Amino acid sequence: MRLSSFFMPTLKETPTEAQIVSHRLMLRAGMIRQTSAGIYAWLPLGYRVLRKIEQIVREEQDAAGAQELLMPTIQSAELWRESGRYDDYGKEMLRITDRHDREMLFGPTNEEMITDIFRSFVKSYRQLPLNLYHIQWKFRDEIRPRFGVMRGREFLMKDAYSFDIDAAGARRSYQKMFLAYLRTFARIGLKAIPMRADTGPIGGDLSHEFIILAETGESGVFCHKDWMNLDVLKDAPGMEDDLQPFFDRITSIYAATDEKHDPANSPVPESDLVSARGIEVGHIFNFGTKYSKPMNAVVAGPNGESVPVEMGSYGIGVSRLMGAIIEASHDDNGIIWPDAVAPFNVGLINLKSGDAETDRVCAELYAKLEAAGLEVAYDDRDERPGAKFADMDLIGVPWQLVVGPRGLKNGVVELKRRATGEKEELPVEAALAKLLG
Repeated sequence: MRLSSFFMPTLKETPTEAQIVSHRLMLRAGMIRQTSAGIYAWLPLGYRVLRKIEQIVREEQDAAGAQELLMPTIQSAELWRESGRYDDYGKEMLRITDRHDREMLFGPTNEEMITDIFRSFVKSYRQLPLNLYHIQWKFRDEIRPRFGVMRGREFLMKDAYSFDIDAAGARRSYQKMFLAYLRTFARIGLKAIPMRADTGPIGGDLSHEFIILAETGESGVFCHKDWMNLDVLKDAPGMEDDLQPFFDRITSIYAATDEKHDPANSPVPESDLVSARGIEVGHIFNFGTKYSKPMNAVVAGPNGESVPVEMGSYGIGVSRLMGAIIEASHDDNGIIWPDAVAPFNVGLINLKSGDAETDRVCAELYAKLEAAGLEVAYDDRDERPGAKFADMDLIGVPWQLVVGPRGLKNGVVELKRRATGEKEELPVEAALAKLLG
């Protein structure tokens, strides 16, 4: 992509409404634009990252055996009355009345709708286990939306729902999603710590939230120091293996939020604890028959009896993840994207647009990198070098390839790694080989 034609409205000054790092940098990098309180338009640069996060989430759900569908954003109030949650959910639910005076709502979550779909088609235990998921926009009418996409009213979420014939099957489905979540966050470039959590309005008796550590995190976290260097996926089982030992091993390592940590009764010595800040990026629940019983989601069991299915739900805040990544990975100059979700793989900087030789070499490099499947942000704008360097640091592209007349006279270009700031001068072909290697 040539930046001379790419819609990327960067800002030099920090917007006054931005209170946290991710909000400031997303606005400054031209990734989002607020359209009303807690609601954002995703501009091309931000949308590129959002789609990459979404695709990693999708691939790991598929690998765990979940099947993708797509449910609507608008739901019938009647389904929520069946489950008993319509009046309990509170003012976060945006309630709507259509022209025929039918009560509707903009879905904050989808337990009721997926249960209705399930009960319409699944009649036998032989059709289980089943896990269905979608990636869809949600709306929760936060009383004080703030912190940009970290706590907005409209957000993109992956939610999955498992259905099993018994509690043992439901526990295995829960463990498969637990492992899938660890794999998802690791692929994105994050270390997520699972912590036992309250089930809240979703319900149930088993729940974990997944927390990533960041200095600007929203809640206090206490965890065993082993988490700092632990490779949670080392020796992880396959999805079809017995997951119980792995689940027990990982969940036995102490971790708690400030609401749950009691210094007077910690199961480990205080000297072994690390105190940090954390951001929730995922939440999983096993809630048994909370929805299947009131909504009559039953199947014929092995002996022909009607059995209410055991259910679980599993959420990842896809749009929230984007803000969380920035909170955990940035410096004074801007964003530092993990390679897997960066909007571009390489930033190609032409230090003197209009210089024949510099333009020629940049054009050749751009063509070769793109032909090799790399996504390139080619800064061919008629801007001073300082502005180009600043913008490339701001948007956080992992590699910067700098081409200018002075370097070309010496037969070299400069290659910079954004995360470390390390720079080296290399012949053109050597730089190209390193990027393609």
